[in-house]
Amino acid sequence: MSQEFVFSGFHALSEPIRIQVLELLREGEFCVGDMCERLSIAQSKLSFHLKTLKEAGLVKARQQGRWMYYSLNESQFSMLEEYLSGY
Repeated sequence: MSQEFVFSGFHALSEPIRIQVLELLREGEFCVGDMCERLSIAQSKLSFHLKTLKEAGLVKARQQGRWMYYSLNESQFSMLEEYLSGY
Protein backbone atom coordinates (compact mmCIF):
# COMPACT_ATOMS: atom_id res chain seq x y z
CA MET A 1 0.00 0.00 0.00
CA SER A 2 1.57 3.29 -1.07
CA GLN A 3 2.13 6.19 1.27
CA GLU A 4 0.47 8.45 -1.31
CA PHE A 5 -2.72 6.39 -1.08
CA VAL A 6 -2.69 6.54 2.70
CA PHE A 7 -1.97 10.27 2.75
CA SER A 8 -4.73 11.11 0.25
CA GLY A 9 -7.23 8.95 2.14
CA PHE A 10 -6.54 10.58 5.47
CA HIS A 11 -6.39 14.04 3.92
CA ALA A 12 -9.85 13.44 2.45
CA LEU A 13 -11.13 12.45 5.90
CA SER A 14 -9.73 15.59 7.54
CA GLU A 15 -12.58 17.91 6.53
CA PRO A 16 -15.91 17.84 8.45
CA ILE A 17 -17.99 18.43 5.31
CA ARG A 18 -16.41 15.40 3.65
CA ILE A 19 -17.23 13.31 6.72
CA GLN A 20 -20.86 14.49 6.40
CA VAL A 21 -20.86 13.46 2.74
CA LEU A 22 -19.53 10.01 3.63
CA GLU A 23 -22.11 9.62 6.40
CA LEU A 24 -24.86 10.47 3.90
CA LEU A 25 -23.48 8.01 1.35
CA ARG A 26 -23.66 5.25 3.95
CA GLU A 27 -27.41 5.37 3.21
CA GLY A 28 -26.76 4.58 -0.46
CA GLU A 29 -26.13 6.26 -3.79
CA PHE A 30 -27.09 9.93 -4.22
CA CYS A 31 -27.02 12.45 -7.04
CA VAL A 32 -25.29 15.76 -6.42
CA GLY A 33 -28.56 17.71 -6.31
CA ASP A 34 -30.02 15.49 -3.61
CA MET A 35 -26.81 15.68 -1.58
CA CYS A 36 -26.82 19.49 -1.80
CA GLU A 37 -30.35 19.54 -0.49
CA ARG A 38 -29.75 17.04 2.31
CA LEU A 39 -26.52 18.72 3.45
CA SER A 40 -27.67 22.33 2.85
CA ILE A 41 -24.55 23.10 0.85
CA ALA A 42 -23.97 24.89 -2.47
CA GLN A 43 -23.26 22.65 -5.45
CA SER A 44 -19.91 24.30 -6.18
CA LYS A 45 -18.70 23.69 -2.62
CA LEU A 46 -19.97 20.11 -2.62
CA SER A 47 -18.35 19.41 -5.99
CA PHE A 48 -14.98 20.51 -4.61
CA HIS A 49 -15.29 18.07 -1.70
CA LEU A 50 -16.57 15.24 -3.89
CA LYS A 51 -13.57 15.70 -6.18
CA THR A 52 -11.23 15.28 -3.20
CA LEU A 53 -13.08 12.17 -2.03
CA LYS A 54 -13.06 10.70 -5.53
CA GLU A 55 -9.34 11.39 -6.02
CA ALA A 56 -8.69 9.61 -2.72
CA GLY A 57 -10.70 6.66 -4.01
CA LEU A 58 -13.23 6.88 -1.18
CA VAL A 59 -16.23 7.46 -3.43
CA LYS A 60 -17.24 6.19 -6.85
CA ALA A 61 -19.05 8.28 -9.44
CA ARG A 62 -21.22 7.34 -12.35
CA GLN A 63 -23.05 9.52 -14.81
CA GLN A 64 -26.64 8.92 -15.76
CA GLY A 65 -27.93 11.44 -18.26
CA ARG A 66 -26.86 14.86 -17.03
CA TRP A 67 -26.57 13.81 -13.38
CA MET A 68 -23.61 12.41 -11.48
CA TYR A 69 -24.34 9.80 -8.84
CA TYR A 70 -21.94 9.05 -5.99
CA SER A 71 -21.55 6.06 -3.70
CA LEU A 72 -18.99 4.77 -1.23
CA ASN A 73 -16.03 2.78 -2.48
CA GLU A 74 -16.02 0.36 0.43
CA SER A 75 -12.88 -1.46 -0.66
CA GLN A 76 -10.83 1.72 -0.10
CA PHE A 77 -12.14 2.02 3.45
CA SER A 78 -11.11 -1.58 4.04
CA MET A 79 -7.60 -0.78 2.85
CA LEU A 80 -7.34 2.23 5.20
CA GLU A 81 -8.64 0.08 8.05
CA GLU A 82 -6.02 -2.56 7.23
CA TYR A 83 -3.31 0.09 7.26
CA LEU A 84 -4.43 1.39 10.68
CA SER A 85 -4.65 -2.08 12.16
CA GLY A 86 -0.86 -2.22 12.07
CA TYR A 87 -0.69 0.41 14.80
